Amino acid sequence: MISRVDLHLHTTASDGQFSPSELVAMALERDLLVIAITDHDTTMGLAEALEAARGTGLEVIPGVEISCDVPHEEVHLLGYYFDHHHPALRGKLRAMRDARLRRAKGMLVKLAALGFPLPWEMVAELAGDGSVGRPHIAQSMLKMGYVASTGEAFDLYIGRNGPAYVERYKLSPSEAVSLVKEARGVPVLAHPLKVMHFLPSLVEAGLVGLEVYYNGYSAEEIRGLAALARKFDLVPTGGSDFHGPDVLDTVEMGGVWVPMESVERLRALAKKMRT
Repeated sequence: MISRVDLHLHTTASDGQFSPSELVAMALERDLLVIAITDHDTTMGLAEALEAARGTGLEVIPGVEISCDVPHEEVHLLGYYFDHHHPALRGKLRAMRDARLRRAKGMLVKLAALGFPLPWEMVAELAGDGSVGRPHIAQSMLKMGYVASTGEAFDLYIGRNGPAYVERYKLSPSEAVSLVKEARGVPVLAHPLKVMHFLPSLVEAGLVGLEVYYNGYSAEEIRGLAALARKFDLVPTGGSDFHGPDVLDTVEMGGVWVPMESVERLRALAKKMRT
């Protein structure tokens, strides 16, 4: 069953396979009603997506996925319905994109030392005008024949505990929540299953949503997360985290069921935030 709502999608503005306008076209082909473009640490794809959806009946929610700094863990914060021209948000995301560039070059140095040299031009070409990310390095390793899949590149080399992993500048989860709220948006904890211990402090900081419906989550896990959302009075959101099959071979766009009620509640909170 294809969902009519997908609140977690990536484009070529970060590490997705398809451009923002291509993603909009795909959403229309699948009869989706609402999507959110949530590129990593950038809002550069939003203008194109919003323009492509104009007059089509498809709602494109301005979104972003912010990488947060937590020792030994990956915490990502989603923002929705914010002002994507907000100067503080744009400035902070620009600094994070610059850090991504330095990080990618550091990973290439480590990979070369391990016997897997990669030309920077290949990685940069895959990234195009978007923000450079680890999937671009993984794709380059696959092209060079160093790994059998992009997943293997992460598992063996560039994942958090891999020998070519490089840390980079990030915000703390609470800072990310504050940044989204400053831009008059609604902050949501992304794919939270392994980082639930952060939830109480993030709720205190102003978190308003929890990504309950997510690629790979079992029915039991979804029920547990939905119960936590009710306990903390959070909006249960969700999405496919679609990047494209050439980047991450997982679920397709709209492949994770998300209730329309989630959109309605997010929209109401965003309206309240603006007024």
